[in-house]
Amino acid sequence: MPENTLPVKAGPVLGAELIDDTLPQPRPREKSWFTLWWRHSPRVPLWLKNGAHARQAAKDAVVWLVKSPWRFVGAVVRGIVVGARWWRSWVTVRDYRTAAEESEKLADKFAEIRALTLFRWKVTGAVLAVVAIVTAVVHLVYGADPLWIGGAAVSVTLAVLGRRKDGSPGRKPALAGPRTLTWTMDPQVLVDAYRDAKLIGKDETLRLVERATRIGDGWAVTVDLPATRKAADVVKNREALASALAVDEVQLIVERVRGNGGHAGRVAMWVADEDPYASPPLPTPLLGVTRWDAWRPVPFGRDARDRRIDLPLVWTSLLVGAIPRQGKTFAARLAAAGLILDAWVRLYVADFKAGKDWDAAGQVAHRFMAGDEPEHVLALVGWLVELVAEVQGRFRRMRDLDDLTCPESKVTPEMSRDSALNMPITAIFIDEVQVPLEDRTPVEVQGKKLMAGEYVGELLTWLAKKGPAAGIVLVLATQRPDSKTIPSGLRAVLGSRFALRVMDWRDSNIVLGEQMNTRGFDSSRLLPSHKGVGILRPDGDTAAGADVLAMTVRTYYMPNEDWQTICQRGRALREAAGTLTGHAAGQDTAPLLDHAAVVKAIGAGATGGPTQPLPEPLLAIVDYLGDDLDDRKFVPTAELLELVGLDSRTFAEQMAELGFRPTRDRVTTEEGETRQVRGYLTAEIRSAVERLTSGSSLVDGDGAR
Repeated sequence: MPENTLPVKAGPVLGAELIDDTLPQPRPREKSWFTLWWRHSPRVPLWLKNGAHARQAAKDAVVWLVKSPWRFVGAVVRGIVVGARWWRSWVTVRDYRTAAEESEKLADKFAEIRALTLFRWKVTGAVLAVVAIVTAVVHLVYGADPLWIGGAAVSVTLAVLGRRKDGSPGRKPALAGPRTLTWTMDPQVLVDAYRDAKLIGKDETLRLVERATRIGDGWAVTVDLPATRKAADVVKNREALASALAVDEVQLIVERVRGNGGHAGRVAMWVADEDPYASPPLPTPLLGVTRWDAWRPVPFGRDARDRRIDLPLVWTSLLVGAIPRQGKTFAARLAAAGLILDAWVRLYVADFKAGKDWDAAGQVAHRFMAGDEPEHVLALVGWLVELVAEVQGRFRRMRDLDDLTCPESKVTPEMSRDSALNMPITAIFIDEVQVPLEDRTPVEVQGKKLMAGEYVGELLTWLAKKGPAAGIVLVLATQRPDSKTIPSGLRAVLGSRFALRVMDWRDSNIVLGEQMNTRGFDSSRLLPSHKGVGILRPDGDTAAGADVLAMTVRTYYMPNEDWQTICQRGRALREAAGTLTGHAAGQDTAPLLDHAAVVKAIGAGATGGPTQPLPEPLLAIVDYLGDDLDDRKFVPTAELLELVGLDSRTFAEQMAELGFRPTRDRVTTEEGETRQVRGYLTAEIRSAVERLTSGSSLVDGDGAR
């Protein structure tokens, strides 16, 4: 078939099966009104409706029976203590004495208090003597049986007196006992925990939707909050609830129940018995497979409940951010492993760490390089220009395909494996992406000079926007997740996010998205000992559900020897399928670049005229805010004073000369408190930047330059 011709559409292929409709079809059995009432009535306990809950209720009953003797003895002992405390208060006339002290008449009432105390001691002695005489007489006349009956009655009375219930006398111990998981047998403890965490009021309670059941190595329970209380507030204040339950916050998972079975006030909780990330990590399941389908989500890790979390990659993109030595490269290689085991996937791998972590990928990659010099950045520019042209060409070819082959303007699994169409899934992995994004090597594009980092940012943003529909998968990893490194326009179009441990909540929000820390997701709170543990914000369905905003995941473990094994297996698959190309096939030729077409496609703002330098302190403010100049609406004055190193009066005078007037706005502190402070609106700063520069290239869709 000629290279530039399209495949001829074949005739339809019909399939059918023989159905014998002569046999009478069974009619669906109608349910009686009693069955419907039984299943939907709130008066019928849940354990009578569901087999799993019935089994759990039976287990709880057995545990209750086994523990009941010790609980009874403990209640009797507490009853004795409570009775002794009451008797001591009575015999010492504590109420009378306290009233006299409060009225400052203790000296006048001292004789009366002493006389009443002696009288009550005499009453106590008389009662004890009478009880002893009656006991001896009963024993002589009737034997020991009545004494055993009386002792049992007294013990039951003491057990009732010593029961654990709010408001009972003596329920103010100096040291409280452990609260961990006591709510599984006593739901009142769970209600108290919500009250202590200030998630519900003192007079409010919870409604049990699903009783506490064992799921994995922990307990799960679903509750409804009181009216007007929101599940989002519980998720946000997960740390306070964990403190009230006496568990570490990594052991507590709180999720809002979405969909038909949930509402804004329904909360699903899962509490682990111990730290779910303390055990050694599991090896990746991809070691046990010979091949993988890139259209299937890639096995990525396990959540706290030990559920397997798969990461969708096709039709989306991924950003991985962390401080060094937290498992960033391992996470990116896990995403690459599934694509490597698909012989029809074309790979671009750029390792700007300049190490050997990605060297094994050179066996399968269409384009591969490892280095951090300016020439490597320029080579990446060539790759990205090549990919932009490839995406444009794919969309043009899709327009000429029939609706059966290409129903929408998207690559399908069949299209990606058709060598005649030449539209394979193409994944580009860039480790330490901050290196090319910060590079200041001048690049000439259509006669205009611009920085290579700026051009790389615009190319990556365009690919992240339009590439997924054409089968382009973008995976970026960085150890510097700050607003100056990754442009806001690029971050906004990256579908999936994975944040391992970072330094503070601002860096976490840059990876996961704005205000994610106020929703209860802050990767700066992850423990340093939890290697490979991060917060995943997926773009697609996972085992935790399609409506889950984010989740904490521990990635699978894939050391270098396993990584090399997977890359060798991927090369063998490509050799067998005849899809080994480019660098892996020894054909590492430079791509043909057409910057004019690319600039026309992406509308690069960098082709404008030269800009004028900004005056101080505006230049320092713009450099400090970076892409936050577009993301934030307000900047406190105190934050800017730390930056410029001026006193408040001098800074206010300089800002006034530039036409800025301070205003007041509310900000949220790291502790979650909201307070009103003075500062400046970023909209006014952007307007001043545009007014003081001679071109529009300083501020564009990617933020302040």
